Amino acid sequence: MSDFEQLRETVMQCQKCGLRQGCTHVVFGEGARDAKIMCIGEGPGYYEDQLGRPFVGASGQLLDKILNVCGFSRQREVFIGNIVKCRPPQNRDPFPEEREACLPYILRQIELIDPPVIILLGATALKGLIDPQASITRMRGTWLTWHDRLVMPTFHPSALLRNPALKRDAWEDFKKVIDKYREIVDPNHHSDYH
Repeated sequence: MSDFEQLRETVMQCQKCGLRQGCTHVVFGEGARDAKIMCIGEGPGYYEDQLGRPFVGASGQLLDKILNVCGFSRQREVFIGNIVKCRPPQNRDPFPEEREACLPYILRQIELIDPPVIILLGATALKGLIDPQASITRMRGTWLTWHDRLVMPTFHPSALLRNPALKRDAWEDFKKVIDKYREIVDPNHHSDYH
């Protein structure tokens, strides 16, 4: 069994916090095992919990559209995961102790996938991975360096659905990701935007 499959087994059996008792499926994450980009959100919602897959509801459909326009897909360039792997009740934000219990799993996923670029989708991902005091509105769109990786914080797709005025800023952030991808991974990468 590979290290990745071993990690999946461990995550699927995890009981380190109370979230496991209330969820239907543990959502390990999905995408390319050798992804050059990792998208990290906060945690599964209703549809993700039902299907055991990340970002499959309205937010996920929007994320897939954005990725497709960028020339990226879950199958090839991207792995999608979450700070917590089990759905918090009523889609509330994960509590700090729940994030702490689950954090070693996302850190191990990052280590095994080894993406040069990480996109943090929303405040929970930014606070969970970078700084508990960080503000997504202040830090979005700015490249951060974290453990020798480039990190782009941007708005969570659900925020774009609630407030479409944020879409322009998020699109600017993703354009920076395309440019960086061309710079460090594939200079010939094609996207629909330019």
